[in-house]
Amino acid sequence: MRTVEIIGYKRANLGKAEAKRLRSESQVPCVLYGGNEQVHFSSPMILFRDIVYTPEAAFIKLNIEGKEYSAILQDIQFHPVSEVILHADFLALSEDKYIKMDIPVKFSGTSPGIILGGKLVVKLRKVRIKALPANMPETIIMDVSDLKLGKSMKVSSIKTDEFEILNNPRVTLASVQIPRALKGAEGEDEEEGDEEVEGEETATEAEA
Repeated sequence: MRTVEIIGYKRANLGKAEAKRLRSESQVPCVLYGGNEQVHFSSPMILFRDIVYTPEAAFIKLNIEGKEYSAILQDIQFHPVSEVILHADFLALSEDKYIKMDIPVKFSGTSPGIILGGKLVVKLRKVRIKALPANMPETIIMDVSDLKLGKSMKVSSIKTDEFEILNNPRVTLASVQIPRALKGAEGEDEEEGDEEVEGEETATEAEA
């Protein structure tokens, strides 16, 4: 798992006025919990670009006035209009405590359905995983070499030896769409099935 460093400065005042002042100076009010005590701090907003504006997952190395913590970004709030980061919550990592993260799904191999003219349609780009920090994968790699024309790959096909997937196992990860020129009655039925699962998947993504 890649690691991103965030530098922080302890906050003496925790009121709304102080939080507003920090944001005006491009600082993000933050809190670290899950350890022996909560730590309130602020961090430059620019440092969040490598953990917020990327699909990749990451552990966080917090350096708060010289004291280091291992953590993950647990929650983040944005302004509904300007999308400025309003607040961030970090969860301290412990080797024996399970954590939950959204992990990106990537696809490898050559699908026989694509060779026949089909199109790979990705319907779920991240899955919610529960694992110990040492077992948390950075990426889920799915091989589409057996994915035929009009067929789909479900969450249930992910191998979960060292972690637990919290998404509905029936949700579609990806499917090979049948070209319009080859689409018949069977193809239309398959497409309708994918649309139904895709709606279920969208709800799952929103929940995550």
